[in-house]
Amino acid sequence: MACAASAAVATVGLAVSPASAAPAKSATATQVRPGDACTAADLGTRHPYIKTTEVFPEITHFKGWYVTQGSTGNQSVTTSTQTTISVSVGLNGNVQGSFAVETLGTVGASLGLNVQVNYSSTSSESNTVTWNFSRPGYYGVYKGTKKVTGTYASLNCNRIQQGDGGWALKWIEGPGSGSFTTYTTLEEGAVRCEDTVPANSIMAKAKGLLDCGPPAAKAEHPAGAVAPTAKQTQDRLVQRPAPTSGTSAEQPKATGRSAQAALNCQPAVYRIDVPGKSLNWSAPLLANDGTRLRESTFFSAHLDNWRLCNVTENNGVLEASLWNWGNGGCATIPANIANQEQAYLTTATCGEDDLQRFYIYRDVPGSTKIGLQNKYTGSMMGHDRYADGELIRQYSSGRQDGTGTYTLTAV
Repeated sequence: MACAASAAVATVGLAVSPASAAPAKSATATQVRPGDACTAADLGTRHPYIKTTEVFPEITHFKGWYVTQGSTGNQSVTTSTQTTISVSVGLNGNVQGSFAVETLGTVGASLGLNVQVNYSSTSSESNTVTWNFSRPGYYGVYKGTKKVTGTYASLNCNRIQQGDGGWALKWIEGPGSGSFTTYTTLEEGAVRCEDTVPANSIMAKAKGLLDCGPPAAKAEHPAGAVAPTAKQTQDRLVQRPAPTSGTSAEQPKATGRSAQAALNCQPAVYRIDVPGKSLNWSAPLLANDGTRLRESTFFSAHLDNWRLCNVTENNGVLEASLWNWGNGGCATIPANIANQEQAYLTTATCGEDDLQRFYIYRDVPGSTKIGLQNKYTGSMMGHDRYADGELIRQYSSGRQDGTGTYTLTAV
């Protein structure tokens, strides 16, 4: 262990749960920004756009410690929890899906920091720091990190009318937005009252927790732990993390199932096709099944026929319920699995429910290619592989191979 020179620190591993922490990768060669060009293959995808960031030091574990002339050398100090930081995107309390991971990776790239991108926690349990105290004095023994917070938006590909009247596909700021919290690698160290430390550093934050007034710094004390100061106790109460339950910040509140809703459906009937191929969305005949890719035949019983209902438009993006002619239900993500990556699409009794509302992103006029996004979950619709019977599922970032782009074909 390194000797305790002034304001010494060491980088250590993290106590994490349930997945191991992983630092964000370095800046990528390209990052999608509003107004950048996109292609029809991007209609079924989305990317995060970081709007604001804030970085500040945070002490996770701390203990005031006196080292007397006869007690120098290696000592193990059991620190007390000061505050706990968990990684989150939105208010889900953990990180699920490629969109959340990409959000945090983009944060790290934009700030030039290695931040945690899997769900992890700095631990709420006491933590031991082993340190070689080379000289007597009054120390603050700590573990700390840089807490990174901010807000993000969702970028989606959609058609935009140009100043000359023409059309182009560009990345626009979509409906989904929220906040994030993450942190950098955990550090540990010991700092004394008389040490000079960089401003706004983790060491400075730890030094601020010491009772560095003349009586405390100069009086004779026995070696060992020091009772928390009033400031330390107050800071611990203030900095306790808020509960992480609740609806994600990027998700409108679902209103729950209700009786059959009175839908205002457009007269046109559509198939939702895989472009240039024969399979299309077919609603389930049985309530416990999902919407699958099927080939239209005489026996399809209108399960492959859809209408757009209660349609609204905002900034060129359609919002609609998808009513199925064959079973009379509306396309939806099941509420009990809505928070899961790759949850399947099905149909249910139509109601006032954001799980049944979809944003529709369109190609330029003349093309019927679209991408679909669930309003409540924020995820894009797609399929794993082109095969008869393959389920339509949600993917938080969409299918980056273009399999989330469909064709809205009038019947």
